[in-house]
Amino acid sequence: MITYLINTLKSEKKLNSLQTQRLDNLSSKVDELKLENYDAKLNPHLFKNILNSIQSNAYQTYYTIDKLANVLDYILYESKANFVTVKDEIDFTKNFIEINKVKVSPLFDFQIKTKIEEQSPFYQEKIIAPLISIDFIENAFKHTDFQQQNSFIKISIELNQKNFQIQVMNKISPKNSLKKETGGHGSESLEHRLRMIYGNDFTLSKTVEQDIYIANLKINLHEFYTKMHSR
Repeated sequence: MITYLINTLKSEKKLNSLQTQRLDNLSSKVDELKLENYDAKLNPHLFKNILNSIQSNAYQTYYTIDKLANVLDYILYESKANFVTVKDEIDFTKNFIEINKVKVSPLFDFQIKTKIEEQSPFYQEKIIAPLISIDFIENAFKHTDFQQQNSFIKISIELNQKNFQIQVMNKISPKNSLKKETGGHGSESLEHRLRMIYGNDFTLSKTVEQDIYIANLKINLHEFYTKMHSR
């Protein structure tokens, strides 16, 4: 399906030769990725929907391809390490959000807030587990009805002198069963991964309050860094 969509994209008259070359590169990376076997258990429909959205929004094609290329590079090469810098994970998260936003109407209530202290001692430190934001963001886009009145997605990313935190809120679509998934397999898998890495130096919560789903992750980088370098 991904290969078909890429070939369709390449036939669009609005794509110039540079875009066509980039699509060829993306096709190779998708083949290499082998989504169905990837350890992070990425949903293969994610990239199918993204490429389909790119096709239907020609004016955003070049911009979105650039973001998608960055995401694939990160997944293929950077995420193989046990840790990446906080800066790289934040950049990946922003790119991941941008390629998903292609599916969203400009009128939709979509808010992103970042409060990043670049002077934090951990900003350039390889101390964060890669791809920890995927679960929150993919669920928000998957379980939101973008046509429903008063729907919204709000994402907050923060880094200070001690902690890294990401919070994602969205109004739950009545068409899905997200309410039942707060303690599901996906949640358990993420929590298990975080506990294996960070021990007790993190808090993870997924709650529902009046049809609003709230996922929140906070990692005490200061405590973890101290323990990691005292061993």
